[in-house]
Amino acid sequence: MTGTRLRCYIYGLAASKSMIRKLEVSRKLQKRAEQMIPGGVNSLVRAFRSVGMDPPFIVRGQGSRIWDADGNDYVDYVGSWGPLILGHAAPGITEAIGAAAKNGTSFGASIPSEADLAELVISAFPHLEKVRFVSSGTEATMSAIRLARAYTQRKYIVKFEGCYHGHADAMLVQAGSGLATGRIAASSAGVPDGILADTLVVPLDDASALDRVFDEHGATMAAVILEPLPANYGLLPQRSEWLHGVINHCRTAGSLVIFDEVISGFRVGRGGMAEEFGVRPDLVTYGKVIGGGFPVAAYAGRADLMDHVAPAGPVYQAGTLSANPVGMRAGLATVGKMDRLDGWRALNDRAAQFCSRLSTAFTDVRAPIDIVSHASIFWPRVASSQPVRRVDQIHEHQRAWYAKFFHAALRRGVYLPPAAFEVCFLSMAHDDDILRSAVDLLADAAEEAGTP
Repeated sequence: MTGTRLRCYIYGLAASKSMIRKLEVSRKLQKRAEQMIPGGVNSLVRAFRSVGMDPPFIVRGQGSRIWDADGNDYVDYVGSWGPLILGHAAPGITEAIGAAAKNGTSFGASIPSEADLAELVISAFPHLEKVRFVSSGTEATMSAIRLARAYTQRKYIVKFEGCYHGHADAMLVQAGSGLATGRIAASSAGVPDGILADTLVVPLDDASALDRVFDEHGATMAAVILEPLPANYGLLPQRSEWLHGVINHCRTAGSLVIFDEVISGFRVGRGGMAEEFGVRPDLVTYGKVIGGGFPVAAYAGRADLMDHVAPAGPVYQAGTLSANPVGMRAGLATVGKMDRLDGWRALNDRAAQFCSRLSTAFTDVRAPIDIVSHASIFWPRVASSQPVRRVDQIHEHQRAWYAKFFHAALRRGVYLPPAAFEVCFLSMAHDDDILRSAVDLLADAAEEAGTP
């Protein structure tokens, strides 16, 4: 018995229970939901179709674990797709939420805590001066693009293949993995061709293609929007030189730079990828972590830009539930606790050790799998001899291999994203014991999944 298999035997309760996991109650709940909700889900990736099963219905979460309606428990590496950097029902966060809710859940009026969270966001980014809160990442990116067009009086927007910026019409072209793994085309039905005509799509890490699009459209280019850490079609870390090249093109052409940090903001570090790359985008969008698990997002930028937003300026944007008092308090409590704990350093160090051990364990069982990671985000992918920075460089068998790996992991009590191109998230609740166990269980799952 190999060392990995021996350790898996020691932790064998989860593995042995894995073979008898049942989802009868969840299946009944899914069938009921399908009668009233399209596909039975309220967000595409929750349908579990890309891994060929009905979804478990989750009823509770605590720390790093979640429980489904059938009583199965799992160690969770989805974390509500990124917001729960402290884990489920984290101490201090639930109390802050409860205290806010006792005073009322929504007023449709200004509240003190929105300025508190605005101050916190601005303090993390010296290049930002004003921020506007909204309820979703889609709203944030849609509003930032509208603002860029109004400020520059130009029409074209550049986005990159595989980068997802929400489901606003103009961004639904060659977007992220939710569109890649569902049954709809990357250009969604219902999006008129005329709307997409002003969105120019360029491959990631392709300097020549970028040169061409700026040569042709630079004078009418309002902005380039990009994920500085693309994490919606796998995890595709970009070269600093290429990213600085994008920014230099924009500066020369008079176009704005919009960083979509809905995933990476307050996740990879307090200052996000803008701080890590040492750049100052004109506009940045945030979400996920800043809401502590509530529907909170934001767009932010220089004062001369943001003062074009109504009522200070002519760019309309509004939201009944924007800056919801419970969401504001959840975000303040989450980011504040990460500050007090020096949480980003601690979590990123723990994640680096985990990913290193996991890579070694995959080698031990001869699984041809790479673990791509950045800070507390990681992605298991079919191994490649070259860095993968673009969608077309991902291995052709990624989807088929991942489905087998996903099921093998789920049977062992490890809950991974139910799609081959979605990334995994660690939280402060994933302590060393949990992560050491996960290394063994995931290595065993990879061995079962076999060669892609």
